[in-house]
Amino acid sequence: MNVRVVIFDWDGTLVDSVEHIADSLHQAATDLGYPALEREAYRDIIGLGMVEALEKLYPGISREEMNRIREGYAGYFFKKVTTPQNVFEGMADVVADLRSAGRQCSVATGKSRRGLDSALVSSGLGSHFEITRCADETRSKPDPTMLREILQFYGIEPEDAVMIGDTRYDLEMARRIGMPSIGVEWGVHKRDVLGDYDPHAIVESVPELRKVLGL
Repeated sequence: MNVRVVIFDWDGTLVDSVEHIADSLHQAATDLGYPALEREAYRDIIGLGMVEALEKLYPGISREEMNRIREGYAGYFFKKVTTPQNVFEGMADVVADLRSAGRQCSVATGKSRRGLDSALVSSGLGSHFEITRCADETRSKPDPTMLREILQFYGIEPEDAVMIGDTRYDLEMARRIGMPSIGVEWGVHKRDVLGDYDPHAIVESVPELRKVLGL
């Protein structure tokens, strides 16, 4: 696949953090008396911005209550630091090899800027990305605003890039602006969901991803 820019989602695509996010949301909400939801409910909103995620989990939630859950979530989530060992096996090499091949890499994530900046440093991946966009500084997935901002940074068209992600929100975001996408099955959603968004490919392993990317 010959594209100039490869855009990665973070949680569930580069970093094995899905269960920690789900645990942190569950703890923060139930601490405040909100009902415990099915595990899949917490997993399913990963990829959205926190505001959009909480509105989906708890329809009608007030902004004040939302802020209380967000504070609790941050307390739980930041107890665990993302390390190089949390990066999915082989993904650090994928990013490094893309850069060595002269391709550009960036991140489009539902994380907060605070969360991503911390993880970029502690994971050891940060130096590979020229631009990163977060849900709290632009618009949440599946709105494609963060992709447009990345394209503008590079001065390229949607067909010159690819979005790689593990959720339907990643792939729908790409589809909305005509950008090819690759779904990965080691995160939140599987082939039966990812396939609904017309991805260029769906892969179940890092070697498969390398093959699709021409590495």
